[in-house]
Amino acid sequence: MRYELKIALRYLRARRKEAFISVTTLFTAFGVMIGVAALTITLAVMSGFQQSIKERLLNMSPQVQIHGVEGFIAKYSEVEARARTVAGVNGTDPFIYGEGMLSSGRGISGVIAFGIEPDNPLIEKKWGAYLTAGSLSRLLEQPASPGGNPRAGVGAIAVGATLAEKLKVRIGDPVRMVAPLISADGSLSTRTGDFVVGAIFQSGVDTTDSKMVLMALQQAQNFFGRGDRVDGIEVHLTDLNRTLAVSAQLRKMLGRAYFVRNWMELNQSASAGFEMLKRVYSLVLFLLIGVAAFNLVATLIMVVMEKRKDIAVLMAMGATRREVGRIFVFKGLTVGAAGTLAGEIVGAIGCYLLANYQIIHIPKEVYEMSTPPVSARPLDFALVALGSLALCLVATLYPARQAARAMPIEVFRS
Repeated sequence: MRYELKIALRYLRARRKEAFISVTTLFTAFGVMIGVAALTITLAVMSGFQQSIKERLLNMSPQVQIHGVEGFIAKYSEVEARARTVAGVNGTDPFIYGEGMLSSGRGISGVIAFGIEPDNPLIEKKWGAYLTAGSLSRLLEQPASPGGNPRAGVGAIAVGATLAEKLKVRIGDPVRMVAPLISADGSLSTRTGDFVVGAIFQSGVDTTDSKMVLMALQQAQNFFGRGDRVDGIEVHLTDLNRTLAVSAQLRKMLGRAYFVRNWMELNQSASAGFEMLKRVYSLVLFLLIGVAAFNLVATLIMVVMEKRKDIAVLMAMGATRREVGRIFVFKGLTVGAAGTLAGEIVGAIGCYLLANYQIIHIPKEVYEMSTPPVSARPLDFALVALGSLALCLVATLYPARQAARAMPIEVFRS
């Protein structure tokens, strides 16, 4: 062990006349601990929220979408076949969407109807986890009239839990949809259809649960008068990390007749806003660590003034100015490291308690969860520790420089 470190550790042990300096050092380490713990816990909670929101957005929003420049895709089966040949594509499903008013006799609401393929395995995987009642297979059934005969133009739909509550409907209840249609000559008309509730889902995204209605693709094409066309094709990926590569390859393959959008572009503003909020919180708490770390300046200056005789003796015995400065750098880093380590431990304990016990309650109707999510990442802990130690190192430089500038002859003369 270097003798500078031995002396630095010895200076941490207070004698009676240095008790005040020792208490100041203790509170400095305590301040660093509080700052580090607060920053690690905040980063874990913010990362948890970000991951939770990202998962919900990705589950509900398309990973990659293909649209036609004319507003529709006519020969969509051919486009799907070409898209499936791209490396990284797991599958495709076509869709159409339209707006309308849905009523039940006990309520009415504006909705966005999506025509999907209920028997597509990718659709079953995407929506199956959110079903609270019924099944998507019912969307392919044609309900029978009281006399036992199928009713033309009548089918089943899936509605969100919030919408079902607003309309006061359950599985099997009849509903009516009215949709505006624009003909080829530009004239506006309406179409009315009678449906039954075949499934109810709850995704956790308020706009989806309160506005979205799912229909079988062919049924939606007939109802909205789209013929054998679709509004777009959703492309599912095997790995989200290949999003940009797959998007670029699809654009190159399909040419200018189609345009491709991915989840990064669709959710760019939300992701950027949340990332900025996370950085602001981190900066504020990092400044808290800085305030605690720079308390070391005052503490070390007092130590330097108290140890002037020791410094003079060391320099008279041959210690260089750099070695004298290292003593106080080592002491400051020791205090900072102790506070940082304690803060990391407290932060890890806090993250564990938040993740496993309902210590903090948040409005479930707003966030779709009753407790804050926690995602404690080792990288965040490491970055916080490095940042804290860096601040402590900077805080030791001035006192160490002042100690190294001491002149032994002046000290002995006084």
